[in-house]
Amino acid sequence: MRIILTIAALFCIGMAGAQQYNPSSGRELPRTPIRIYPTADEAAKAGREANRYMSPVTTWENDGERMTGTFTVPFAWINRQVFFRLGWVSRAYELWINGRKVGYDANGNNPAEYNITKYVEEGRNRVEIVAAESAHGALLESWKSSSRLEAGEVWVMSQPTLHVRDILTRTRIGEDGDATAEVGVVLRTGSLNPRTSRLYYTLLSPSGRTVTTGSREITLNMRREDTVRFLARIPYDSLWCDTMTRPYRLQLKTQHEGRYEEYLEQPLRFRTVEVHEGRMSINGREIALRCREIPGDYTPAGLRELRDEGFNTLRLLPGPVAEPLLDSCDRLGLYVIVQAPVDTRRSGDSRRVGGNPSNNPAWREAYVERALDSYHTTKLHPSVIAFALATQSANGINLYESYLKVKELHEERPFIYPDAEGEWNSDRLQLE
Repeated sequence: MRIILTIAALFCIGMAGAQQYNPSSGRELPRTPIRIYPTADEAAKAGREANRYMSPVTTWENDGERMTGTFTVPFAWINRQVFFRLGWVSRAYELWINGRKVGYDANGNNPAEYNITKYVEEGRNRVEIVAAESAHGALLESWKSSSRLEAGEVWVMSQPTLHVRDILTRTRIGEDGDATAEVGVVLRTGSLNPRTSRLYYTLLSPSGRTVTTGSREITLNMRREDTVRFLARIPYDSLWCDTMTRPYRLQLKTQHEGRYEEYLEQPLRFRTVEVHEGRMSINGREIALRCREIPGDYTPAGLRELRDEGFNTLRLLPGPVAEPLLDSCDRLGLYVIVQAPVDTRRSGDSRRVGGNPSNNPAWREAYVERALDSYHTTKLHPSVIAFALATQSANGINLYESYLKVKELHEERPFIYPDAEGEWNSDRLQLE
């Protein structure tokens, strides 16, 4: 009996070691995708093409386990921050620049950014995306059928030392029926020493009228960040909904020692989301959510067809989500439920040791990381009206912890887990 117990213990130890979670490292905190421009005119066009501060990496050598490419750092990027952005990667991966490891991403499904300033040199630079061994990938990503290394859009981007890091919005409808929007511009410095810059902001209505404008001087050091906030009055009939999708436009520029260092122009759409007894209200108007599940690479033409068929809500399947899909939903007035990339159906429903990883505390970080990544990289889209924590993943401590963590965001949009089977870690939301 002692021998049997010893063998069982060794087996359990071996299984625990085989499934040890390796958390992501070296990544920047997830943020809303933003684009930087060198001039106000280029920012106003808001195109997705390359410019002096943004360059795509499009040519790769790929053997299925390693992708190798090159990019150029021009002289104009010296004394600025350099970021490497990946839209998605099909596997957990390591990022290497010029033979030096930059970081590791355990969740390639969501966009990720890396500050590569200290790894690059002026001129030609070599980048490698290397597939990493990952026990959690097979456990948490039951939808995958291929292990080949692939990647979505890849960009290299330059921002000043004190730069715009993220954009936040929150909207409230007043007693008079109109709304007040709060816009937050998150600024961060990459320097340890104090640096002072001025942020200029202008919010334009869909018709091009200036709603509000101003500037704020900000000083940061020790690689810290702060948020510049301002309020804007939004007429009810210009709030985003299924019949009103024209955007406001937020114009930003930063100035240091008399020189403008970056320009941004971000479309913003404002609306409110409330849930009462499982019923969704948009801008105070109750909406019946007629839902259809779709993959994250669905085409714009397909989206229009679904809308014409009477569907107004799309629940995304787990996996990478193409940014153009969410942009299209913003323009078409379609509602979206973003799905965190967690699907453990292959592990069954058992909560016992060795069963479904949703009840294994060793995987807590993986679940929480994926929930937060999904939230932060999609939060600015008005079409996103809810977030799903997982699909077909039993239930347990990791999904409890994920729910508690995302609720700390004080987000009004619901966080749901349809397979919770009545447990507390899912907000009620009726879907038709």
